[in-house]
Amino acid sequence: MRLVITLALAALAVTGCARQTELKPAPGNDLPPTPYGAAIQPEAEELLERPVQAAPERNVELRTRSEPREEDPFDLPPEG
Repeated sequence: MRLVITLALAALAVTGCARQTELKPAPGNDLPPTPYGAAIQPEAEELLERPVQAAPERNVELRTRSEPREEDPFDLPPEG
């Protein structure tokens, strides 16, 4: 039983080792078509870059102590 678990863990460790190479399309395949309005065909690495709108940076200001809330004129009780 221990041998099976050891072999399974070894297999997982070996499969976790990935060879990192430059990205290229598979043989016989091309990159996606040139975007509308683009002058040149973007490379594979350029296509993988996420625009800022897809992954915006967070602006998180941590509070060090509690602060009173400002009055909200739209915080009305429910009708009825």
